Amino acid sequence: MSAVLVAGLYAVLVVAVLLTVTVFGLWFERKFAARMQSRMGPTMVGPAGLLQPVADAVKLMQKEDIRPDGADWALFNLAPPLAALCAIGTAAVVPFSPEMVLADIELGVLYVLAIGAVTVLPIFMAGWASNNKFALLGGMRAIAQSISYEVPLLLAVLVPVVLAGSMNLSDIVRFQVEHQWLAVWPFFLGLPAFALFMLAMLAESNRIPFDIPEAESELVAGVTTEYTGMKFALFYLAEYVHTLVASAIAAVLFLGGWDGPFAPGLHWMLIKTFVLFGLVYWVRWSFLRFRSDQLMRICWYWLVPTGVVLVAASGVWVVYVN
Repeated sequence: MSAVLVAGLYAVLVVAVLLTVTVFGLWFERKFAARMQSRMGPTMVGPAGLLQPVADAVKLMQKEDIRPDGADWALFNLAPPLAALCAIGTAAVVPFSPEMVLADIELGVLYVLAIGAVTVLPIFMAGWASNNKFALLGGMRAIAQSISYEVPLLLAVLVPVVLAGSMNLSDIVRFQVEHQWLAVWPFFLGLPAFALFMLAMLAESNRIPFDIPEAESELVAGVTTEYTGMKFALFYLAEYVHTLVASAIAAVLFLGGWDGPFAPGLHWMLIKTFVLFGLVYWVRWSFLRFRSDQLMRICWYWLVPTGVVLVAASGVWVVYVN
């Protein structure tokens, strides 16, 4: 079997798994939030409500496709699939196991950061093309938030890159495996960098408490205000896929990836990813949304200086200690 065919089949498999996990991630979040709020959550469609996401997808496909007057039809239609493709494309370089990685490139970390930065473009595109003031304000907020939180995200990622001496995600995992990943990152560097990455990831994914681009109390639904049916669903899908892939990247960079006791492999990578995915849900349903000024103050006054100190300390550690 040719390498191109194998790569194509693996790509289809990864996309199918991502979409399936994302769909049932919606079910899990509803049940999780219901449990925290003493509610039942989905119960009517399928056993324990498991088919509720499928019913939602069928309902959205039946909705009328509405385009507002004065909208830029080309950009308006292009933004939703582009947002979903950018989110899915990030998974190409994630090593789920030593053998399961679609593109094991040397600049994998740079690729992840680049795709993550591009993801905000279809968001602003949707806000601009909708001919709606609420959508435009949501797009402008998304741009401001993405540009700001890309800085601490980059600084957090640089800590394992500097310590491992590589930008290849598989090499970073192997470095952790060879040096016992539970102790390879000094706790005063690894733990703060991990916390910094998770906070910046929440902001990049527009998850509460960092969801000011779609604050429903102020902007109706943000950039998705004018979208209906499957176009709206694609934005929703992109948000969840981005969160899932970012959780997998956090597991790779800071938690040893596929490595684990007794039997290293794919299952450990999945367990770590889903635990972080659940942590995102817990944060979302436990905290209130920040105001715009609070969001920027946290980034530039606290997260960015912390990231700079961590990167500098990592360089000192590599040169003088390790």
